[in-house]
Amino acid sequence: MFITLEGGEGAGKSTQAALLADALCARGHAVLRTREPGGAPGSELLRGILLDGATDWSSRAETMLHFAARVEHVEKTIRPALAAGMWVVCDRFFDSTLAYQGYGQGADKDFIASLTDLVGLTPDLTLVLDVPDAIGSARVSGRGGASDRYERLDSAFHTRVNAGFRAIAAAAPKRCVLVSAGGDIAAVHAAIMTVVDRRKP
Repeated sequence: MFITLEGGEGAGKSTQAALLADALCARGHAVLRTREPGGAPGSELLRGILLDGATDWSSRAETMLHFAARVEHVEKTIRPALAAGMWVVCDRFFDSTLAYQGYGQGADKDFIASLTDLVGLTPDLTLVLDVPDAIGSARVSGRGGASDRYERLDSAFHTRVNAGFRAIAAAAPKRCVLVSAGGDIAAVHAAIMTVVDRRKP
């Protein structure tokens, strides 16, 4: 089973992905936890390029770089794991490109959809972690350390991204479940496990 976690900055995706993977492992499942951009050696190289902010990419080029990293990730990491019977838990997938580049930066959504079709792999379940803008911003500010280029963008951008994720979830209700992520870590994890238990094969 292929599960992705999506959401804007401060939604706690990486923490919840780790907790979900650990819970599935405790139940006896073989689990691969991975992330985007990244998840394969070539994809991790592109991650560094995309997140460091050193280059002002055109919207199409930036979108294509995300999909280049994704295709490498799918072919080198995700498909082999699924073929081996593993559960795959991924922090971000193609919905993030639509939310960040499409809704957030105004890239052509039809162009993104065409590239999504070329990937040829759709998650079985997407958990969209929904956090109020103010809470997400406060969480990011409280992390410490260097921010990546997306975290440094203004609040209007992040508002558009969060609205985009809600629109994505509403448009694909059979695949996506909107999970309130404004509460504490344990409460969000419990809500996620309830959803997974309902959807598991």
